[in-house]
Amino acid sequence: MGFLLLGFPGPCSLQLLQAGILAAAYLAALVGNGLTITITSLDPGLHLPMYFFLRNICLISAVVPQAVTNSVTHCHSISFLGCVAQFFLVPFSAVAELSLFTVMSIDRYAAICHPLHYEAIMSRDTCVKMVTLSWLSSGFVCAMHTVSTFSFSYCGNRQIQQFFCDIPQLLAISCSQNVTAEVVLIFISAILDTGCFACIVVSYVFIFSTVRRIPSTAGRAKAYSTCLPHLAVVVLLLSTAFTAYLKPLLGSSSSTLLVLSVVYVVLPPSLNPVIYSLRKKTMKAGLEKLVTGKLLTKQYILLFLHKYSKSLSMFVHVPGCSKLACSCLRVPATLVLIAIQLE
Repeated sequence: MGFLLLGFPGPCSLQLLQAGILAAAYLAALVGNGLTITITSLDPGLHLPMYFFLRNICLISAVVPQAVTNSVTHCHSISFLGCVAQFFLVPFSAVAELSLFTVMSIDRYAAICHPLHYEAIMSRDTCVKMVTLSWLSSGFVCAMHTVSTFSFSYCGNRQIQQFFCDIPQLLAISCSQNVTAEVVLIFISAILDTGCFACIVVSYVFIFSTVRRIPSTAGRAKAYSTCLPHLAVVVLLLSTAFTAYLKPLLGSSSSTLLVLSVVYVVLPPSLNPVIYSLRKKTMKAGLEKLVTGKLLTKQYILLFLHKYSKSLSMFVHVPGCSKLACSCLRVPATLVLIAIQLE
């Protein structure tokens, strides 16, 4: 038995307008993140740690297609498995994004505060392991939340005051008496998120203290233009997410919760490509190469496949990834590489 997502209230015309806005934001995120991944993968000049991390924060909201479909068809039901998938994917994307933002702040700290040792500190092997740890830890935490929440009973009202399946709303309609385990998990997650934010803040305190000593005005402006948008997105993500999770406990209107949810679920995937990637001169130059077809030559594709195969080989040294699994992942890239070379 599934659930009923009440979503956005209002007449049909207003729901269609909301669906159009969500669809536009989703398409913008899809195009922007797709361009970022393509350009940073194919352009050899962008094979740097910063752009490697940018590729990993190219996330797409997993709940927007369902929300748009519900608004257009006026059918707000969702299957049990669909709800489980949404419940896992939304916090998984948010936690992974915060973890990667933390990694990016460490990268910027190393680049600005220790430029002479930057290549040694942020080696490719280190970058791959940091990103892998971010994804695996995020998946583990969110899997625990999912198993814990869906072990509860939902015996009566299955109407969710949200446009996707989220933790506070599911806890509100659960008829289980003891939800202590999930509350403890939420508390632990909040502590971990606060720790990530503290790490980001400390990194930027050192960064800004170093930037202030840069004699060149242009150099200071370049450093600030790189760091300040990063910090602004982190603050936006955390403040809206924390507020959205605390509001149901403190009591708030469903409209306010919906707006906050849109901000932290829909906006970051749309804004990330603009803030971090497409406004940079190097990315604009890469976009020009892509449009003119210079990045789609055999040379660039061979170089990308070679680096892809080399990156996968590093997973052999990552705990939890067997040699057999990594070999299977490397096979497609190797076959394509051989096929192109034989042309």
